[in-house]
Amino acid sequence: MKHNNDFRFDLQVGQTYENQLAELLQKKIEVKRDFRAIETGNIFVEYQSQNKPSGLATSEAHYWVYWLSEKHFITIEKNELKNLCRKYLGTKNDVLGGDNNTSKGILLPIIDFLKIN
Repeated sequence: MKHNNDFRFDLQVGQTYENQLAELLQKKIEVKRDFRAIETGNIFVEYQSQNKPSGLATSEAHYWVYWLSEKHFITIEKNELKNLCRKYLGTKNDVLGGDNNTSKGILLPIIDFLKIN
C-alpha cells in the first residue's frame, strides 16, 4: 500500500480493516495453543489422531488461531492453512506428536505464515 499523509484516507483504510476483522470474528474459529512454537519456530498442525482424520482434516472452523505466547497469535483461514501444510506431507516435517505421540501433524514453520503469495 502506498504511503499517504491524509488522515481521512488513513481512517477509511483503518475502518475497512476493522470491518473485515469484525466479519472474521463472526465466523467459526478454532483456537490452538502451541506451547513450544516460539522455541522451535514451528507450529504443530494435527491432521490425524489414533489413525483417524482429525484436527485440520475434520475441523468445521473457517479460521484457525494459534496462540504463540500470552501476547502473540496468528490467525489464518483454514483453506490457506491446508495449502501451507500440503507441501510438507511426506517430508521430515510430517511427524508424530500430540499426547503420547498418537497424532500425526505437520511442523509448519512460523515463517510460512508471513510469506505473501
